[in-house]
Parts: sequence; structure tokens; C-alpha cells
Amino acid sequence: MASPSEIKKGAVIIQNNELWIVTDFQHVNPGKGAAFVRTRIKNAKTGKTLETTYKTSESITFADLEYHTMSYLFHDATGYTFMDSKTYEQVTMSDEDVGDMAKYLREGLEVTISTHEEKPIALQLPKKMTFTVTETTPAVKGDTASGNVTKEAKTDNGFMVQIPLFINQGDQVVINTDTGEYVERAK
Repeated sequence: MASPSEIKKGAVIIQNNELWIVTDFQHVNPGKGAAFVRTRIKNAKTGKTLETTYKTSESITFADLEYHTMSYLFHDATGYTFMDSKTYEQVTMSDEDVGDMAKYLREGLEVTISTHEEKPIALQLPKKMTFTVTETTPAVKGDTASGNVTKEAKTDNGFMVQIPLFINQGDQVVINTDTGEYVERAK
């Protein structure tokens, strides 16, 4: 048994004798009352999603998983294929299992795949990844303002992200893969 405060994205919880993958979570500590964790979980077998709230005083059970570091190879009609660089074993995850994380995948990227009874259950990306800005409006001299002013940009993987005004086309930016938000300019 574990505390709900240990929940993180990609964790697998056993609830009603079924495996549920945490796809999103938020720790909430209100001014009054007990802290709790608001989660969005997906059934590993059926794909059904639920929004569930756990009080931090409750206890939950995490599934016993094996974690494998694998490299992303390719996407085809069967899904996303990954390979273990030590054993050369390949596993394929469906489009539904990978979900929104697909936009971050690029050939050769090392990810962690959680397996339960030798079946791939969940995918964990690196927390931060670097991408090149391929399209954005150019910065204009004097175009500054106090506060957090951003503009939209397209990255080399094809997804859109909000970036500060001083970032230009061709610059590399670090993106948080949990939130999809800009972190910093790559060094």
C-alpha cells in the first residue's frame, strides 16, 4: 500500500482488480481541509478513462511493473515500435496507449516502457526535451512588455508551443513533456 501523494504520470494503479494508468494528476492542498490528489486514469485493458480524487490519508496499490529503457524506432499501422538496445527485443504500443505523447517521439529517442506480465502498459518520456523552432513570427525591436508575454511557434516535431517573444526561428527550446510548456532556451 502506498500514499496517493506518490502518484505521478505513467504510474499504474490497481483499482477493483484492474490496471489503471495515470494520464494526468494534480496535487491539491487547499487552505481548509485535507490535501488530495486529483487524477485522470485510463483502464489498461479497455481504454476507458475516469477522473478520480484520492485523499492523501487513503492508501492505494501500485502494480508491480518492470521498467525497460527502449529506443523509439518507427510508427506504422500497427502502432509505435520500440526496441530494447540490450536484448534487441521489440514491443509495439497502440496509438491509444501512446496518446498525446506521440508528438514528442522521434527516431532513436530513449524512453522507459513499463510492462506488466510482459505486456507494455505505459510509456514515460524524459521530463525535458529539446526541439528546434521551425516557424514563428520574428521578434521586433522594442516589442517588450512586463509580464509573461508569449507567441506561438511550431517545432521540428510539428507541434505548437507558446514561447517568449525573444525566441526566433532556428533557436532550440527545452519543453516540459508533462505539461507541453516552454521551459528555457537550449544552451
